[in-house]
Amino acid sequence: MTAIALTIAGSDSGGGAGIQADLKTFSALGVYGASVVTAITAQNTRGVTAVEDISPATIAAQMRAVFSDLPLNALKVGMVSRSETIATIADELAAFAGPVVVDPVMVATSGDRLLREDAIETLRTRLIPLAAVVTPNLPEAALLTGKPVAKNADEMQVQARAILSLGAKAVLIKGGHGSSAESTDFLITADQTVVLTAERIETTNDHGTGCTLAAALAAELAKGASLEDAAKSAKSYLHAALKAGVALKVGSGRGPVHHFHGWWPA
Repeated sequence: MTAIALTIAGSDSGGGAGIQADLKTFSALGVYGASVVTAITAQNTRGVTAVEDISPATIAAQMRAVFSDLPLNALKVGMVSRSETIATIADELAAFAGPVVVDPVMVATSGDRLLREDAIETLRTRLIPLAAVVTPNLPEAALLTGKPVAKNADEMQVQARAILSLGAKAVLIKGGHGSSAESTDFLITADQTVVLTAERIETTNDHGTGCTLAAALAAELAKGASLEDAAKSAKSYLHAALKAGVALKVGSGRGPVHHFHGWWPA
């Protein structure tokens, strides 16, 4: 059987994040990727200059077209900027029984806001309860919980459990925005806490890291891995992509990670 994963996310014209990063990740990990575009962004390594949302009707039509034909093994939801978009996706997900990875994309690496303030509550109440796993970074976890950005491991876990209480089956809270020598993530479920640690890579080529990790997680779940094994593999893949991406020369701002580090050198 061919493992198939779907990404529901925004398009990044610079190619480093969003739909483009997700499809690269799926392919690099041996998974066939399908896509539903939620928004078109005009962006590059320096920032986002324009965003145009796709209509709810067109998003629903894309989802129905994919669901009616492709035997999906997992899916990932990324950029969903409006309440109407979130509600539409949540309605259509009623037809999907597989694992859903929700990456709550709120702010781009450049600092540009990608989720409207009035959509945060809809994300909390409509989409997070459908998630097999939610993958917030530290600023996103703070926005979801209404707390200051976590400063240590204890605060990270408290916020992850608050997100878990919204109905998600698991939360992978990411420590990439921290400042320690190691980047530590916590995979938290009702029954266990798994610590995932890797050496922090000093690089400005980190555009799309959140998208890439969530897509890698969805890809591994599509291949049948357990959630813990999928999280470990996804973190290893991202770490290698960050390390190899140091040498990439793409744009003049925050460049992408090297999704195909296993295929060609930077």
